[in-house]
Amino acid sequence: MTSPFLSYTITGEPFRLFSVPHLAALGLLCCAALILYLFRAKWRKRVANRVLRLSLAALLLATELSFQWWHVLTGSWSAAYTLPLQLCSVSLLLSVLMLVRKSYRLYEVTYFTGLGGAGQALLTPDLFYPFPHFRFFHFFIAHAAIILACLHMTWVEQYRPTHRSLWKAMGFLNLLLPVVVVVNHVTGGNYMFLSQKPANPSLLDYLGPYPWYILSLEAVALVLFYLFYLPFPLGRRVKPSAAAGLTD
Repeated sequence: MTSPFLSYTITGEPFRLFSVPHLAALGLLCCAALILYLFRAKWRKRVANRVLRLSLAALLLATELSFQWWHVLTGSWSAAYTLPLQLCSVSLLLSVLMLVRKSYRLYEVTYFTGLGGAGQALLTPDLFYPFPHFRFFHFFIAHAAIILACLHMTWVEQYRPTHRSLWKAMGFLNLLLPVVVVVNHVTGGNYMFLSQKPANPSLLDYLGPYPWYILSLEAVALVLFYLFYLPFPLGRRVKPSAAAGLTD
C-alpha cells in the first residue's frame, strides 16, 4: 500500500485551477526566471554554466524517470497513457539533449515547442492531483524546468532563434503529429490530445469540436511561435551560428 503522497487515487478535493498552490507554483517559476535573467552574466562563467546546464538536464531527466517509476509503483503504467509522447514530454527529452550537447539545432525547435507547450500546460494544467501530492510536484517541476532550459539557452548561452527556426519547429510538429495519431490508434491513448480534449478546462475548449480543434491548433501554434520570435527582430541581431558557438 502506497502513502497518500504517492497514491494513485485521492480522497480529498482534486486540483483546482488558479488555486493558491497553482498560483504559488507560477510565482516560484517567475522568481526562478528572474534570477536566471538578472545573474545571466555570472552563469556564463565556465564552471557555473556547466553546473547549471547539467543540473537542469538532470532535473528534467529525473522528473521523467520518476513519473514512469510512479506509474509502475502504483500499477497504473499503460502504453495508452504513459509513453513520453505528449508535446511537453517530447520537449522535455529534447531539452535534456539540448542542454547536454549545447545543441543549437535542438534549440531551434525546443525554444518554440517548449515555451509554447509547457507555458500553456502551466496556465491550464491537465492535472487531477492537488498539492502536496507527488504528481503535483512532478507536473510543475517538469514543466517549469522545460521553460528554464529554453531561457537558459537564450539568456545565458545567448542562442537566438531565426525566422527559419520558427518554421523548423512547425515542421517538426507536423512530422510528429501522424506518428502520434498512429500510436493513439494502436494504444487507445490521447497523446497530444489528438483523440479528444483534456477533461480539465484548457485552450482547446475555445477551438471548436473534435476534430476541427486540431486544425485550429495549427493556427494557434503559429501565432504563439511568432509571439515568441517577436523579441528577436526587435532587439539586437545575433547570428545564430555565432550565438551557438558553432556547436551542434
